[in-house]
Amino acid sequence: MQLGMIGLGRMGANIVRRLMRDGHSCVVYDRDPKPGQALAGEGATAVASLEELVKALAAPRAIWVMLPAGGPTEETIDKLSSLAARDDVIIDGGNSFWQDDIRRGAALKKKGLHYLDVGTSGGVWGLERGYCMMIGGDAEVVRRLDPIFKTLAPGRGSIASTPNREGRDPRVEEGYLHAGPCGAGHFVKMVHNGVEYGMMQAYAEGFDILRNADSKALKEEHRFSLDLADIAEVWRRGSVVTSWLLDLTAAALAHEGELASYSGFVEDSGEGRWTLMAAIEEAVPAEVLSAALYTRFRSRQEHTFAEKIISAMRKGFGGHIEPHHE
Repeated sequence: MQLGMIGLGRMGANIVRRLMRDGHSCVVYDRDPKPGQALAGEGATAVASLEELVKALAAPRAIWVMLPAGGPTEETIDKLSSLAARDDVIIDGGNSFWQDDIRRGAALKKKGLHYLDVGTSGGVWGLERGYCMMIGGDAEVVRRLDPIFKTLAPGRGSIASTPNREGRDPRVEEGYLHAGPCGAGHFVKMVHNGVEYGMMQAYAEGFDILRNADSKALKEEHRFSLDLADIAEVWRRGSVVTSWLLDLTAAALAHEGELASYSGFVEDSGEGRWTLMAAIEEAVPAEVLSAALYTRFRSRQEHTFAEKIISAMRKGFGGHIEPHHE
């Protein structure tokens, strides 16, 4: 299939590469011409404007926007809506607020355009591992673009099948889900990121406790000098707490035991806040996710080893570099 990609940052560029590797053709655009030129050298068609991108795509078009949530995405989709033709599909693969997707989907439908919100998880590793995708929009449009999603998804791999899934959507086991109408994809991704906050915080606090097991505040006979890198590694093998986040933690600790290069200043990207907003509206208790978010706020005032663990995980899966604030 043919896809237009707007935004050639870490994820946008690698989505293009993964698609081209499987035989899809891509037309790409970024305000900075350098990443487009690099992808052109790998087989993509690079253009210098949104107008050129639309002209270079065959109808009905599929155009993926991979830009920061808020103004950049809003402005780009608004401009595309005046350039695209009836039955074209505009995809937002960033981390937009799900209620914005509902509004955009309704506005584009009035113009005869389709809209999909695709919550995309995979970070800087997606090129090789594939992307887990949570998709909102019309079922027929999702089916039309199935070759795109199937290529981007990780596939079944070596993960064992879950019992009693007979008769369910097989695409889920490939790593992509049609979650529901416009907004549902980003809603599911939002909660996914909220859960991620809680998991990261649990690992971070656990390793902080292990690190302080030799504290002078303890009785001498109660002290342990523990190798955190080895603990993380052994937990990766057969433990019930194994996960990709633990893999990243083990790698960071093996490389730099004290994580001295990490500031402990931890950003939040918005989804954690939105998840708690949804929890409040639904009257659902979310104590762990709330505490994890508030701890990120606190990290910007005082930094602990736990926050350095979180910084290491964020860098590992998303390439996020935390600012060094004193």
